[in-house]
Amino acid sequence: MNYYLGIDCGGTFIKAALFDRAGKLYGITRQNVSVISEQSGYAERDMENLWEITAQVIQEVIEQSHIDAKQIKAVGISAQGKGAFLLDKQNRPLGRAILSSDQRALDIVKKWQTEQIPEKLYPITRQTLWTGHPVSILRWLKEYDRTRYDRIGAILMSHDYLRFCLTDQLFCEETNISESNIYNMQTGQYDIQLAKLLGIEEIFDKFPPIMRSNEIAGYVTKQAAKLTGLAEGTAVVGGLFDVVSTALCAGLNDEKTLNIVLGTWSVVSGITDHIAVNQSTPFVYGRYIENNKFIVHEASPTSSGNLEWFLHRFKHLDYEALNKGIETLEPASSSILFMPFLYGTNAKLGMQAGFYGLQAHHNEMHLLQAVYEGVLFSLMYHLERISQRFPNVTKLRVTGGPTKSKVWMQMLADLTGMTLEIPLVEETGCFGAALIAMDAIEKADKTTILNSDRQIFVPNKENFNAYQKKYQRYLKFVQALENLV
Repeated sequence: MNYYLGIDCGGTFIKAALFDRAGKLYGITRQNVSVISEQSGYAERDMENLWEITAQVIQEVIEQSHIDAKQIKAVGISAQGKGAFLLDKQNRPLGRAILSSDQRALDIVKKWQTEQIPEKLYPITRQTLWTGHPVSILRWLKEYDRTRYDRIGAILMSHDYLRFCLTDQLFCEETNISESNIYNMQTGQYDIQLAKLLGIEEIFDKFPPIMRSNEIAGYVTKQAAKLTGLAEGTAVVGGLFDVVSTALCAGLNDEKTLNIVLGTWSVVSGITDHIAVNQSTPFVYGRYIENNKFIVHEASPTSSGNLEWFLHRFKHLDYEALNKGIETLEPASSSILFMPFLYGTNAKLGMQAGFYGLQAHHNEMHLLQAVYEGVLFSLMYHLERISQRFPNVTKLRVTGGPTKSKVWMQMLADLTGMTLEIPLVEETGCFGAALIAMDAIEKADKTTILNSDRQIFVPNKENFNAYQKKYQRYLKFVQALENLV
């Protein structure tokens, strides 16, 4: 029997899971990996610690599953996108990784906006421009930490770094690097003109070669084998952007279904075979795992990370008590509004999180209900925008931690008025990464492996108007707050 290891490097956890060639799960382990935020707007990660934790979860899942490591034929990694994981010229970690939720480059991005740089980039990159892009971070380093900037030997994203730790080989994987604003979407290559436009041309050659998701990047080294328990020489593939992994596990195959991811980020994605060049909205495109296909998505870090922050302060609550408490409240009846902008915004740059509408009779469940609603209201903004690109959508497939909450999913169905399908796939990041690893070794038919069973949520028409009315209040309040930034 052949087995495949999928690793998921997310905003909160590192996970590792083992699957056989039929998609059966044999073991899964996870550990929390901290985000370091010692200054306002900073979001960093210790790179050496990240690798140590990754090695631990790999070792633990092999031990847990009682599978001979030699039977693991390949490893794939799914990871959050963007940010900057930098190595020096000796290929050692160059300080902490700077994550996609980092906002230190805010003033630089605002300056680029006044210079209309995003409008110049978009026809080439099919990307918007914001603080978490590697190019924004690199420009900030050039201006404010020149010593570190001059020491850069390689520019990676998170799964590129972990793959390097396993294999000693340097690559940038295509589904992730295609959304970097240094990649020409038409040619499928880096573009020096983009680097010049952004003022970072002197480190253009520090981006490693581009590779595809299911291409073998290298093999587990002796040192990595000792740390992880993997067999030396095990194949490691390119991997994929976690948004692509969830779209794969959601079984997207036409323009009538969208995938919603609720995790650290809120993401709405669709799959297409062409770039709509005449669209007035600058939709974000990325390379998909299939040739000549693109993933189109709207996203912001305005999702369940806001809830995790809140629950960390109310440590006496668990998820079961939380969901039971919210379920007792009348849908959309509270006057409280919550702006889920703790880690970024999809409104105006620089906007921050907050509650409005508190009254003396409100308790913590009303606040938490508002957090649930606020996350979905922010998501609704993305859903309405991407519906311009995918006007014939009939259903939504939802993945991510919040899908475990029936009350939250019913809230989403009622707000959108659309049927939700929850794929019964445990850990889509790990499973998608394992599928890509499998594809590199035996070219498996992924459609036959994916479980077609799904949990269904049908919208309650009686609640639709109440949620839509409160959503309009949310939009007006966000618009009013824009004047404070």
